[in-house]
Amino acid sequence: MSATDPILVERRGGVGVVTFNNPARHNAMSLAMWRDAAAAVATFADDDTVRCVVLTGAGNKAFVAGADISKFENERASVEHIEVYNEAVSTYHKTVQGLMKPTIARIDGYCIGGGLAIALDCDIRICSEDARFAVPAAKLGIGYAFEGVRRLYDIVGPQFVAEIFYTARQFDAEEARIMGLVNRVVPKAELDDAIWPLAERIAGNAPLSIAAVKHSLMELAKPQKDWDLEAVNRTVAKCFDSQDYKEGRTAFMEKRKPNFTGQ
Repeated sequence: MSATDPILVERRGGVGVVTFNNPARHNAMSLAMWRDAAAAVATFADDDTVRCVVLTGAGNKAFVAGADISKFENERASVEHIEVYNEAVSTYHKTVQGLMKPTIARIDGYCIGGGLAIALDCDIRICSEDARFAVPAAKLGIGYAFEGVRRLYDIVGPQFVAEIFYTARQFDAEEARIMGLVNRVVPKAELDDAIWPLAERIAGNAPLSIAAVKHSLMELAKPQKDWDLEAVNRTVAKCFDSQDYKEGRTAFMEKRKPNFTGQ
């Protein structure tokens, strides 16, 4: 991996980190970035040593500021090109949404358009006080797909979806917190102090227990008629038949920190 790669991938103990690396353009997404980011997340899905994944942007100006318009002439110049591009975007979102591990969006600066969609894929969103959020589709004549609207609707509700899309304006961090778009807002200098201890704390908890909750959250994101409760119940039952369940009880009785293995 090179510092010039469009997507940077690293592991910090039990935490996997995906960095959108296009700071000259506020980490705007190209076709290659969508593809490489999906591949990075898929790699973490198969790595049992990674128990939490953090998504972040390079530099301190942006998380992701939408699509890289400078690439449109080559990447979205025809119907065929647009279909290829949209497929890459769809694959990325499906990969993150299907990850059976906790995800955290570390949002510093601009989180616009497709960048907001990336953040919405995550379980937890924490931003700096100078973060800015927007979906500028109405300024560009873009029709926004139902699934994207629905995902935002599930998080902030109809009244804020209407305001976000109808006005196409930028919302500041405090407005995002009030809407429920982010879990919390912290001073810019304290963003890392909020993110990494949280990610490490999650990574230190029982992976099977967290996977059971993640499975429920994934089902709840679907229409009720599509819920697979039997599958969720199997994930829950797996916890009680695990060595981690025994380890958790033993550590509690011995007043020590548990050593969970995911087994």
